[in-house]
Amino acid sequence: MAELPFPSTPTFAAAGGSDAVARFHDSYAQQQRRKRRLDLLFLLGFALCLALSAVIGEFDPVKIWNGLPRLHEFIVKILPVLRWESLGADLAEWFLPVKLWLKLLLETVLIAFLATVFGVCGAFLLSFPASRNLMRNKAILFASRRTLEIARTVPELVYALIFVFCFGIGPLAGVLAIAVHTMGALGKLYSEVNENADMKPVEGLRAAGANWAQMVRYALVPQVLPNHVSYTLLRFEINVRSSSIIGFVGAGGLGQEIRTAISFQYYTDISALFLIILVTVAGIDLICERIRHRFIGEEKLKA
Repeated sequence: MAELPFPSTPTFAAAGGSDAVARFHDSYAQQQRRKRRLDLLFLLGFALCLALSAVIGEFDPVKIWNGLPRLHEFIVKILPVLRWESLGADLAEWFLPVKLWLKLLLETVLIAFLATVFGVCGAFLLSFPASRNLMRNKAILFASRRTLEIARTVPELVYALIFVFCFGIGPLAGVLAIAVHTMGALGKLYSEVNENADMKPVEGLRAAGANWAQMVRYALVPQVLPNHVSYTLLRFEINVRSSSIIGFVGAGGLGQEIRTAISFQYYTDISALFLIILVTVAGIDLICERIRHRFIGEEKLKA
């Protein structure tokens, strides 16, 4: 059987290969030029935003340099005088109202705990309809995401002022203020975790005839629960710090004493209160870390 003639490889390569290589190099050069222009525009935009921020924020190196001595003066004022020969008496004088402070500290921690519980419940329920991979109804998706945005956009102090006006001075206003902001912040994090989950189990349950709630309960929640717990513990640490601040507007907690100390210039009381908050937050951080590691599992952490 006779073989059919076929064009030689060098002739074929010379005819079409050089044109393809040239087109490839031209396209690559155009993409590189486009990328350099975009990088240059990004750098110019970043420099412009940085300059505007420095102007609006009054970032003046001379002003900062002149203000550093006053910072040192303030630190010296809030530090107590401790003498080795009378250390016990000096410490007792430094923490003289410690019983009142510990009572308010307990109130602060409980405010943060209750607010975290309420906020987690709202965030958990709204995170699933706010996830694009789970909610196909655009109206419900839009409403859920906007609700979470409003909840986390308004500062906690503003919420505290609103609830103090509605319910009066006390811990209730602090609980509600932190709970609303927690719901918005955690709802955003929860929904992002949900959107990064593996959808194969969800599709399997959908093919088997499961409804939306069953798919979320049995296919998605087991995947995302460890990350939800991790974010929840982190938020609890943040809420302890927040609950010590909202007392400035009468929402209960240790913030009332901090405001009093600052207003009447009880400088040593300021340092004592800051030290109490620091030790409390550090202790809660260690406890939350142990809980998080125990829940997630040391094997996954090592992996």
